[in-house]
Amino acid sequence: MNKTVINGARKEINGVTNVFYDGYWIKCYEPPVDNLIAKKQLIQSLTRRLFNHMEHGINIPGRLLDDVRAAYDAEQDPRKKRVKGAMLAGALFNRAADIFTHLVELEASGVEILPENDLMHTCGLCLREALDFGKLVKHRNGDEGIDELWGEPFKAFIMPIDDFYESRYVKIAMTMKNIDKAAEYMAGCIREDPRFPGLDQLLLEYAKTARRKCETLRTDADIYDVWSDFVVSGESVTEFEPVEVPPGYDQPLVDVIDVRHMLKAGVRLIAFITRARTPMPVSTENFLNECERYKKRACRDIENNVRF
Repeated sequence: MNKTVINGARKEINGVTNVFYDGYWIKCYEPPVDNLIAKKQLIQSLTRRLFNHMEHGINIPGRLLDDVRAAYDAEQDPRKKRVKGAMLAGALFNRAADIFTHLVELEASGVEILPENDLMHTCGLCLREALDFGKLVKHRNGDEGIDELWGEPFKAFIMPIDDFYESRYVKIAMTMKNIDKAAEYMAGCIREDPRFPGLDQLLLEYAKTARRKCETLRTDADIYDVWSDFVVSGESVTEFEPVEVPPGYDQPLVDVIDVRHMLKAGVRLIAFITRARTPMPVSTENFLNECERYKKRACRDIENNVRF
């Protein structure tokens, strides 16, 4: 009789502790001791990750917060106001990080920092406002913002570090599901295509390496193999060379150029999702819709050939 695995369950897999969430076993790590120094380091790490994945030009120093807010308030053009709102989000985020850094320095000097401290309160307000304006920010692929990345620093600020780490495993499981959805869809598109024998398995292997990259921290000693496996696996997909169609084959086939575009776009999408370690539903839906258009075009082409 199969025993249902509950979310949050732990077990050793190949000598490594894994945690189970929503159908996936995820490599887990020992969280650091919960203090202001650890929170500072965590928020700094989240800061770097945030700006690394967002559109350019929004990493505004916290000292310029009043200036960028004035520019945002004065802007009338809706498109420019969105951009300036994104810049305001960056400035708010950096102001919060500046405050928290100084609080940690004060604590290191022997000053007791209580949760009700005015600066702690101001820091929390900046992070909360940054989260609101973060909805205006786009990912670097231009399709959508990733609200979760803006919410993480605020969660790291208000939550015990153990709870924050656990919440990340939930998000990683959702990300893995997003990766599999995109990869399995691509694999299904070309699985019966005689021009691409074995490519479906390469796509599923790419998803596997993406999931492993998603669960592995950059400080993990395995990252060198994990990252290189991920990159090479993606190249194996995009560099795949089709073979000739067997004589007499009369089933609808997606144009080779469309297939190549689908593969490159899909590998790129999965790479974005993997590196962000956050689902990207809008980008995924746009990609799947584009694939559907390729398939419909193939069916129309064969109908036109039969008609003539």
